[in-house]
Amino acid sequence: MITADDWGWRYAGRSSWAVRGASLHIADGERVLLLGASGSGKSTLLAALAGVLGGADEGTETGRLLIDGKHPSRLRGRVGLVMQDPESQVVLARVGDDVAFGCENLGMSPEQIWPRVHQALDAVNLPLSLEHPTGALSGGQKQRLAIAAALAMQPAPGDPGGSTPILCLDEPTANLDPQGIREVRDAIGRVVADRRTTLVVVEHRIDLWADLVDRIIVLGPGEVIADGPAAQVLRDQTETLLAAGVWVPGVPTGLDPRTTPASPGPVLVTEHLRTGYEASHPVSDDLRVAVPEGLSTVITGPNGAGKSTLALTLAGLLRPLGGKVIAGPSLRPTHRGRHLVPADPHTWTSRDLLTRLGTVFQQPEHQFVERSVRAELAVGLRALGWDTGRAQARVDELLSVLHLEAHADANPFTLSGGEQRRLSVGTVLATSPQVIVLDEPTFGQDRNTWSDLVGLVRGILDEGRTIVSVTHDRDYLDVLGEHEISLTAERIAA
Repeated sequence: MITADDWGWRYAGRSSWAVRGASLHIADGERVLLLGASGSGKSTLLAALAGVLGGADEGTETGRLLIDGKHPSRLRGRVGLVMQDPESQVVLARVGDDVAFGCENLGMSPEQIWPRVHQALDAVNLPLSLEHPTGALSGGQKQRLAIAAALAMQPAPGDPGGSTPILCLDEPTANLDPQGIREVRDAIGRVVADRRTTLVVVEHRIDLWADLVDRIIVLGPGEVIADGPAAQVLRDQTETLLAAGVWVPGVPTGLDPRTTPASPGPVLVTEHLRTGYEASHPVSDDLRVAVPEGLSTVITGPNGAGKSTLALTLAGLLRPLGGKVIAGPSLRPTHRGRHLVPADPHTWTSRDLLTRLGTVFQQPEHQFVERSVRAELAVGLRALGWDTGRAQARVDELLSVLHLEAHADANPFTLSGGEQRRLSVGTVLATSPQVIVLDEPTFGQDRNTWSDLVGLVRGILDEGRTIVSVTHDRDYLDVLGEHEISLTAERIAA
């Protein structure tokens, strides 16, 4: 039994509570979908259940959160936690070693570990050699590997003590292509089919999990605002869910595709482009694409096809392994420099890129350099030499648009995943570059913040600027898919 009685958590250094007033009960073997607005504390609650929030030096805890009457920090290994990003959860170079890693840290003997490893890989349908390199796995396979590692650590049904394993999933399909999403969803279905594992899954999108879970619990500010059988909550509390930013199945976004204007021509083109990080391992080859000026271009394709690599190369941050990226006349710097080639973004200075090619990375935290949200939004403005008053006015404007006013003085690394994504977008918007490259801009967003973010992108396009987005988000494609570059795992498809 999981029990929360008026439970809350506030991270050290934060004035606002990540969670407060949470009261809920989850029985052994139940399957629960945990919903709520971006920043409502869903991920914090899962981390607390897994016992990884830390002690008094990491934050302040109120109320009670117990598993079978014990604090979760005393039950490490009982709760498996799988997070959003498949890449961040792979620890070792071989599949078998990666699944065994957690078991070893719990002090299990080799005689216990390796049967568990095989059983966990079978449970998630990952029939690979234990020697198979983790670097060769797709996104969906890596996420199933993370689930297998969590399962291997947990007490097996029938173990002494009789404790029920608990599996917590924090948006496990957020970064996956449709094939990877199906793989992970099917793997979870198999794991919980016998009702001997308790499941708590956080997702913004309900339709993927509605037929698998028993209950829906919705976190709100200072309380649980909905709790009941899944079908009943969806039927009787639709308006409450929509107000909380929940993606209710069958309810349209309400946003129509933009009326696409005529483009004056390409702002970026490639010639026989080869992308990758190592010359011996190119990701894509002979790419010939064009990015039309003033339009929204989306880069699509399965995990591993090279979407992010192409985006970074177009943005001037990753040098081509072969071929070239050519900037259109309207994008080129007009000043002269010793090594500057105006048509080649890879020869531009960082100052040139600030106002011409801005990039939002797939992992938001990779671009944070300051200790507060306010200071983070001002980094590019300071680099451009803006005076304090002008920069402050721009930062205040962005805080409002991004719904981050309450977190202006918070450390960026203490924000929720969705809040970090909005902040990363804001840092690039601050300097108003002509072309903005967004890598998975909508992951981790609830329905309301998704609408605001899409509205923000549309406003940028209406100003005549250009957006390039890497995305798996079908709703985003429906509204902003004005021009599509579709990649396959081998090379460009269209």
